[in-house]
Amino acid sequence: MTIRRLEAGPRMSQAVIHGNTVYLAGQVGAPGESVTIQTRAVLREIDDLLAEAGTDKSKILSATIWLADMATFGEMNAVWDAWVDPANAPARATGESKLATPDYKVEIIVIAALD
Repeated sequence: MTIRRLEAGPRMSQAVIHGNTVYLAGQVGAPGESVTIQTRAVLREIDDLLAEAGTDKSKILSATIWLADMATFGEMNAVWDAWVDPANAPARATGESKLATPDYKVEIIVIAALD
């Protein structure tokens, strides 16, 4: 079975496609911005990567969301709820974690299906 990598670099790829499944790397927004702005940027990146892979957010199977501070859960959810396809909401988990730098407030990882 073929493996296709999108935006591949020496350390990681932004997406890997194997069979009918697309695995996205964790996406982060511009460092230092608010959770709202970072979440919007992350979701735009997810939309773009899924489109490049040949799918879209209605095919997301699961999402893992890491927040630097769970106190921002409601702020992130406000952006997520406006973006997610309500007819095709994925399985989702959200947790608090120290991210790559203190300037990152949210990171989202998704797995999606291809048609």
